[in-house]
Amino acid sequence: MKKMYSTKMINTGGRSGEVHSPDHSFELNIAAPGKRVEDATNPEQLFAAGFSACFNSALDLIKTQKNIDGASTISAQVSLYAESEMSFVLGVEIEGSVEGLSLEETQELLEAAHKVCPYSKAIAGNIEVTLTAVEN
Repeated sequence: MKKMYSTKMINTGGRSGEVHSPDHSFELNIAAPGKRVEDATNPEQLFAAGFSACFNSALDLIKTQKNIDGASTISAQVSLYAESEMSFVLGVEIEGSVEGLSLEETQELLEAAHKVCPYSKAIAGNIEVTLTAVEN
């Protein structure tokens, strides 16, 4: 396997702290989920951002293979669930649309993209993911 890219982020303060790249070109304040803190995000939002972008790129790959030109939009909703007082899990709901395709055609593409998306592969069998085709 050939490494194509690697990145690193550093956190101090956990969910009430900050994250930054080693060269400080990317810095974010972190807040606990559900807390509104100005100019802050949370790990679930970051995961949703990364997953939606990665999934849409995987979908683009599938569309290219099938000669489909319609633009696609992907949303990833990441939820945090408490299994118990000390155990938490994530769940992900992916919604996607592809211009010019029916819901059935789009659903097929979403399922194909889920098989090649690195984020999907990373969490396979670990958390629940639902895929839903939606109108543009």
